[in-house]
Amino acid sequence: MALRFDTFNTGEKVALQMVTLDTLRKVALSFPETIEEPHFEKSSFRVRKKIFATYDDKNKRTCIKLSEIDQDVFTSADKTTIYPVGNKWGKQGWTLIEMKKVSKDVFIDALTTAYCEVAPKKYAGQIRP
Repeated sequence: MALRFDTFNTGEKVALQMVTLDTLRKVALSFPETIEEPHFEKSSFRVRKKIFATYDDKNKRTCIKLSEIDQDVFTSADKTTIYPVGNKWGKQGWTLIEMKKVSKDVFIDALTTAYCEVAPKKYAGQIRP
């Protein structure tokens, strides 16, 4: 697993492990009723046929569905790591995450938020009451 050094917020160097497809899979599939299916050349993670995340192996990026407010919150910290898709999809909340740059904790929080955005309330309530 690749390591990188991050100076974000603290000014101190902290070794971070790169988030992988295995991490994405493990977390996403732990959510109620989530399935993994192909989506064009990507892997998608869905709840009740609605996509909340896709993974682009070629570019090592995950794309998640957020509300406009959540997108603003997650992208405000570091626009080189998490940023809106650069077209009309981005204005609808679709947000890219650079897997080589994001911390595991931020990634899991963003993925959980995306799931809760798309999932029926009864499932989202099991994750975030």
